[in-house]
Amino acid sequence: MEWMIYGANGYTGELIARHAVEQGHRPILAGRNEKAVTELAETLGLPSRIFALDRAPQVAEQLSDIDLVVHCAGPFELTAEVMMRACIESKTHYLDITGELDIFELGASFNAAAQSAGIVICPGVGFDVIPTDCVAAQLKAQLPDATHLRLGFDSRSRMSRGTAKTSVRRIGQGGAIRRDGKIVSVPLAYKAENIDFGGGEKMAMTIPWGDVSTAYYSTGIENIEVYIPASPKLVKRMRNMNWVRWLFRAEFMKRWLMQKIDQQPAGPEEKERKAHYTWVWGEARNAQGEVVTIREKVMNGYTLTAQGAVTMAMHVLNHPTPGGFNTPSKLYGPHLIEKFRV
Repeated sequence: MEWMIYGANGYTGELIARHAVEQGHRPILAGRNEKAVTELAETLGLPSRIFALDRAPQVAEQLSDIDLVVHCAGPFELTAEVMMRACIESKTHYLDITGELDIFELGASFNAAAQSAGIVICPGVGFDVIPTDCVAAQLKAQLPDATHLRLGFDSRSRMSRGTAKTSVRRIGQGGAIRRDGKIVSVPLAYKAENIDFGGGEKMAMTIPWGDVSTAYYSTGIENIEVYIPASPKLVKRMRNMNWVRWLFRAEFMKRWLMQKIDQQPAGPEEKERKAHYTWVWGEARNAQGEVVTIREKVMNGYTLTAQGAVTMAMHVLNHPTPGGFNTPSKLYGPHLIEKFRV
């Protein structure tokens, strides 16, 4: 079967491409940057294809002979819909590595179309959101009548440029939680408290992470919050930003921030990725006040994404799966996290 990594020349796309080759696979590398994509393909001895994500019908033509795409070209708010529509038209399975809340909801909105096309749509087949999604599913299994779910992670690794761009583009929209089954907009750093993610208790704050969407589809739990560690100083700064959040919705501000980020390193080097693992934490509670907690120690998020994307691509290609929208834990099973423990 033929599969493609689109956006292969990006920081994470290249990690996925290199891991695929190490595992003996030969994906087609694709993207719009002809020089960068071609050079990487030649280095890895892989075929390449150059096209932009302008209009779905034209992209579908490029995917006519492709069974599965791992989409890595963010920010996904600008690229995912065209690629999803193209995959539905060409009957190509769609996976991506997003953590963007709105993209998971977009994928869910295409459920019926994906079922009709007989393809899988599964965003978040990397660190966003494999480990947290698996923890959510395991907590649901341990406490079937859970009404509230809290998830979080403690990563010591630097962000890649792509992750940073996604984060700053989201600031203008504020935070998000799920309340009574609905995604609700809330202020930045809406809640803050001390949490032991696994490496000791730390101050933490809520963030609009993808699990606010995916954990609901994976578990049916109607109240969901996601946390990361944050110093009291950062919590205060984020809360102060709520007063000027509107400014971050302006396109000129987004462009300025993108330019600043482009001046930073592409992402953590291999030595840093090996040195910095991640703690993943989850807590479920039912109406009677019973609480269950899980803590998992997993590999660095970017390493996990490289391995997770290839693992999920091979799973979809090698296991007949009904079409439709999926989350990683529903598609593969909650035991998927076992592959990435350290």
